[in-house]
Amino acid sequence: MNTANLQLEGLYMALAAMNKMMVEKGIISHSDVCAALTEAEARVSADNLPQLSDANRKSVVFPIRLLLLANEAAERGENPEFADYARLIGQQSEVSE
Repeated sequence: MNTANLQLEGLYMALAAMNKMMVEKGIISHSDVCAALTEAEARVSADNLPQLSDANRKSVVFPIRLLLLANEAAERGENPEFADYARLIGQQSEVSE
């Protein structure tokens, strides 16, 4: 695997951990995190960035979807690994195609 990919994997998991910690400290709620990430995902929709191919758009939304899944998991008290999130995102992509 490319070193940059591993670095991004670590960054995504660090951001997920920070979101979880901020929720636990009462700084922000799970619904606030979800709303912010849903808004971010909408900004890279097909309508907003028509110059991106479907593959590139999926690449852009991957970290957003990972953080959404991590937020949902944290709300349920779960702590999946990166590979679990990647698998779920892949399954969601297959269903939406």
